[in-house]
Amino acid sequence: MQPGAWVPKFDRYMLAQLMMLFGFFALVLVSVYWVNRAVVLFDQLIGDGQSATVFLEFTALALPNVIRLVLPVAGFAATVYVVNRLISESELVVVQSMGYSAYRLARPVLMFGLIVALLVSLLNHFLVPASRAELADRKVEIAEDITARLLTEGQFLHPANGITFYIREISELGELQDVYLSDAREPTRRTTYTAKRALLVPGEDGPKLVMFDGMAQTLHRPDNRLFTTSFEDSVYDIAGLITGGGRKGVKMEELSTLALLRATPEDLSATRRDRAEFLYEGHARISQPFLAVAGALIGFAALLVGGFSRFGVWRQILLAIFLLILLQLVDNAMADIARRDAALWPVVYVPPLFGTLVALALMWIATHPYRFRRRKLAGGAA
Repeated sequence: MQPGAWVPKFDRYMLAQLMMLFGFFALVLVSVYWVNRAVVLFDQLIGDGQSATVFLEFTALALPNVIRLVLPVAGFAATVYVVNRLISESELVVVQSMGYSAYRLARPVLMFGLIVALLVSLLNHFLVPASRAELADRKVEIAEDITARLLTEGQFLHPANGITFYIREISELGELQDVYLSDAREPTRRTTYTAKRALLVPGEDGPKLVMFDGMAQTLHRPDNRLFTTSFEDSVYDIAGLITGGGRKGVKMEELSTLALLRATPEDLSATRRDRAEFLYEGHARISQPFLAVAGALIGFAALLVGGFSRFGVWRQILLAIFLLILLQLVDNAMADIARRDAALWPVVYVPPLFGTLVALALMWIATHPYRFRRRKLAGGAA
């Protein structure tokens, strides 16, 4: 059997194993992240009276960002698992005995890393920004729905802890008749508003309750003193009470990559971010997918270092995990540098380059093991 005819089949075999294990690890990790996120969303949405459909919609919109974070880790885990199995079953040894170096054996791993990088790129540039923008819009709509539910006649409503709201009647013109509002959120005082009529009007930060011809009674609990104030009109922030205000501007993460790289003054003003943060976010979307390539190559190369051992390759696996953590630390350090100065955006590409060079160095060591053995022997003889 000719080596040139057999190894391409081995490449396909190894790539198929990597993709299968990658799918498994990605599914497990995404499920773990999704469950943690779903628990928080369930408390928030179901507690506000939303339906299960809204809950599923919100969790679905949060999934692209979770998948983006999980895919590089799943790619690394799949690479380590597959290479470890090939070594333990001597399949990799057979291929190496045919004269193929670590660089040649890394070809299916490189192809696998590029596939993962392509998936992460699609998420970074398209799905994650779109899902975040849609999620922000849906949150505003949910806030409006919650406010609309306050317009219920003849019922005492409790939109938040310590809040009681009542309307006797709503006129055909939308005017609220005989309004009662009790705010007992602060433990030291309780304020009760009563008004003959009121209007629910929109504002820049969300809806406001404008009350007319009413009275505010504030009870100070420590000394049980009651303060009464009559008013002709008074404004109460309904949006701040329920949702913390309406949507204020656009978040940087919702913008397209091209908009981030342009960093126009309008976008900077709308997001209240500086140019350095914009350039970092834009170039990070380009560079981060290549971290998946570097991680897969590191997982492959680290397991090739060292000779055969009856105890397995657990030391090489620990080395691969250590190098992956080191790669993440370098990425965090470069991110801090890039965020401080807009002119230093090129450092964003240092982590994937660093990871690739580390993997190449490990493959060189695996290809030339005798040089290091001779040095040890020479040192022992001396």
